[in-house]
Amino acid sequence: MLRSRHGNGRGEMRVSLAFTVTSGKVNDPVVGPPKAGAFQERPVKPTVFRKYYERGDLPISLNHNSMSNPINWKVELEKLDYFHYLPLFFDGLCETKHPYELFARQGTHDLLDRGGPKILPCIPQLIAPIRAALNTRNQKIICTTLRVLQHLVVSADGVGVALVPYYRQILPVFNIFKNQNRNIGDDIEYGRRRCENVGNLIKETLELFERYGGKDAFINIKYMIPLYESCLFN
Repeated sequence: MLRSRHGNGRGEMRVSLAFTVTSGKVNDPVVGPPKAGAFQERPVKPTVFRKYYERGDLPISLNHNSMSNPINWKVELEKLDYFHYLPLFFDGLCETKHPYELFARQGTHDLLDRGGPKILPCIPQLIAPIRAALNTRNQKIICTTLRVLQHLVVSADGVGVALVPYYRQILPVFNIFKNQNRNIGDDIEYGRRRCENVGNLIKETLELFERYGGKDAFINIKYMIPLYESCLFN
């Protein structure tokens, strides 16, 4: 109840929710339904990646002498256990604080650059951290994850096709943010300045999914994002 000097004889004014039976009564103020919060950022839980880094269990260190690749690997990437380390670095994509964000982002791209056939068997273990990063609704994290997904799709043969069964877990957030064309600011990566646009990155990522996802990719994208238009058939 809202107290008011005007209203019924008891000095009370009834407030009705929109789209309810009582909202049609004369002189009753109506308030709209609560916001759905689809774009609202979710809190980010502490990542396993951060715990490993703080314990010194990651084979990386900061490279102060290079702008193109700011991290040093203490072991050869070809000798790493990708089944263990690749999901771990994907888990770090939720990080936004330095140096965790830097190590997770750059480390993930390094692993994808050199992984080759080791990447495909890891795909099922990558879905949970990808989904967690997208579900933060943090646009900076989403942009970082989209760039990683673009890299992942082209990183090895068969990866694009292997991702198709997981579209229902990955694409819901794409559908929410696909029309977000607001720049979120400048970000420095690989020694150059770039401006991020969530909507454009989603469009680029979906087109790569379609190109590398095989014959079933388009229909599965269309099921999750009805307004998507094929980049191959149009």
